[in-house]
Formats: sequence, C-alpha cells, structure tokens
Amino acid sequence: MLTLLKKEINSFLNSLIGYIVIIVFLMITGLSLWVIHSGFNIPDYGYASLSSLFSLAPWVFLILIPAVTMRLFADEKKTGTIEILLTKPISDLQIILAKYFAGLILVIFSLLPTLIYFFSIYQLGEDKGNIDLGGMWGSYIGLLFLGAAFTSIGVFASSISENQIISFIVSIFLCGFIYQGFEAISSLKLFGNIDLFIKQLGIDAHYASVSRGVIDTRDVLYFLSVIILFILLTKFTLGSRKW
Repeated sequence: MLTLLKKEINSFLNSLIGYIVIIVFLMITGLSLWVIHSGFNIPDYGYASLSSLFSLAPWVFLILIPAVTMRLFADEKKTGTIEILLTKPISDLQIILAKYFAGLILVIFSLLPTLIYFFSIYQLGEDKGNIDLGGMWGSYIGLLFLGAAFTSIGVFASSISENQIISFIVSIFLCGFIYQGFEAISSLKLFGNIDLFIKQLGIDAHYASVSRGVIDTRDVLYFLSVIILFILLTKFTLGSRKW
C-alpha cells in the first residue's frame, strides 16, 4: 500500500497537476483576500480575522479537489491498467486508501502555505497577536475535514467512469449537494420538525460548528461517516467489476 501511495504522490509531483492545483488555490485565495475588493478582502473587512479564507476555501475546493481526484481511477480504467492493479497482492481497500491519501496529502500541501496569511493577520492587528486562535485552528481543522470528505467523494466519482470529465462533473455535483444541498432543502421549511435533521445531513452545518473552535464528537463522527461511506461505495464499485 505504501508503495502505491508513494507512486500516486510522485505522479502528482512529477506532473503539472499537483503544482497547478496548489498554485491555483493560492492565487484565488490570495487575490480574493488581499487584492480584489470583494466581500472576502481582509483589509476592507477591517478586523484581524481569517474568516474570509474559511468562507472562500470550501468553494475553491469544490472545483479543485474533483480536478485532482477525477483521474485516480478513471485514468486507470481508460488505459486498462486497473486490471493489472487489481491483480497485485494488495486488497481493493488498500488500493482505494492509497489513492485517497495521495489526494488528501495534496490538499494538505495546498493548505500549508496559507499559514502565511495567518502570520500576516497576526502581525497586522491593531494589538499585535490579537486574533482568535481557537476559532482559527478550529477552522483549519474543519477545512481539513471538509477537504477529506470531498476527496473521498472525488475518489468514488472517479471509480464509476473511465471518462475523467464525467468523473469531474459527478464529483462537483455530489460535493456541492452534500455541502449546500441539504442546507437549501431545509431552508424551504417544507418538512416541519424534520428540517433541522435534514440540515444536519449536510457538511456545511458541521463545518460551521467545528469552525467555532469547539471540536464536537458529533461533528467528527459525521465527517468520518461521510469519508467511510464513500470509500465503501468505491470498494463496492471496484468489486462489481469481478462479478
């Protein structure tokens, strides 16, 4: 499994894909937070806070993570190497986890440079260091959980088709629906007391909860459940090829 994980990471780093994803993420967030006058611009906001980053980053991930994961299985299927891979002396689950963690590591690489934004905010406050550290680290943890969930969805989407574009579109749809779809449905207030339950099925409610700086076991279990669900769905999809 570790050999396959290293292979997947090297495939990202030896091609332009990994670098493009990291550069695009940093360009979009950097320009939006510091240059472009928009609702996310930190100097315009006037407070020493990184809340704009944590509001913007999920929407950027909504496009970039599917772009990273779309090739993980789709490319193997298109080239026919998936059959060779499945005959290796490792289980389907190990193959899936190797590809999943490779995608997640790339997501982490894209987040690490944003610590520069934190350092800038820390220095620029009217009182140096006057920043909500608990909320900030909670938001980073929430963003990491969100990225992990999106990656698991992207891996599943890549496993259902040999066409990378189809995998990309399916991944965006699923990530978008699970992130905001349940929130939108609950806001219609069509189901009475069930509306709150429907809202809790979406990622956004749990992401917002973790971002407050308090790590609730229910939120952690929710993210782990989403990740495990889509990894198992991916395993089922790969296993169906043997029937």
